[in-house]
Amino acid sequence: MYAKVCGLTAVDDVAAAVSGGADAIGVVMNDTSPRAIDAELAARIVAAARDLSRARRRIDTVLVVNDKPADRAAQLAREIGADVLQLHGRYTPDDFAVATAIAPRVWRATSLAHDPDLRVGAYGEELLLLDAPRPGSGEQWDLSALAERGPRGRWLLAGGLRPDNVAAAIARARPWGVDVSSGVESSPGVKDHAKIAAFLAEVRAAA
Repeated sequence: MYAKVCGLTAVDDVAAAVSGGADAIGVVMNDTSPRAIDAELAARIVAAARDLSRARRRIDTVLVVNDKPADRAAQLAREIGADVLQLHGRYTPDDFAVATAIAPRVWRATSLAHDPDLRVGAYGEELLLLDAPRPGSGEQWDLSALAERGPRGRWLLAGGLRPDNVAAAIARARPWGVDVSSGVESSPGVKDHAKIAAFLAEVRAAA
C-alpha cells in the first residue's frame, strides 16, 4: 500500500515520514493553503527527502499546486527538484499536456464533486488522487459512492484520513494508496510526528 504524507512545512517532517515508511512526501505551493511554503523551503524539504532516498529507498517528492497556470506549476516543480507535479482541481487535459512537456511525471487530483473522469490516465497523468470536495479541510467524504464509480489502477485515496480511520477507509475503498495531510497535524500546517508514525503503522497493517 503506497503512502504519501503531504503538506510538509519543515525539514524535520521528512525524516518522520520516511522513518515511518512513507513512499512519498508532498509540499504545497498554493497561495490560499495553510500549508503553503515558499520555493526556498520547498527545495530544502525536497533535498532532504532525496538524501534519505539515497540512504534508504526511493521516496517520491511531490509539488502540489491548484492555483497557478500549468506551465508555471511545472516550472516550479523543476526549480525545487520535485519528482512529481500534482495538479489539483479544475485543470484541463490541455493543461496536463503543457505540464508534462516540462515536468514529465504529473498526477491528477480531483474530487467526485467535480464529476471527473475517473479513468486513471485520462488526462495523461501517471496517477489519480481522489480527495474531499474541500482539499486540505480534513473533512471525511462518503466513500460509498466509490462502490459504483470508483477508479481502477494506480489511484490514491485522500480526504479526512487519520490514524483512527485509515484502515477502515482502505478496506472500503480498496485504493492503490493513500494520502494524508491534515489528519497528521497538531494544528493547520504543523505536522505531528507521532501521528505520522501512527498513521503509517495503520496503513502497513491494513495493506
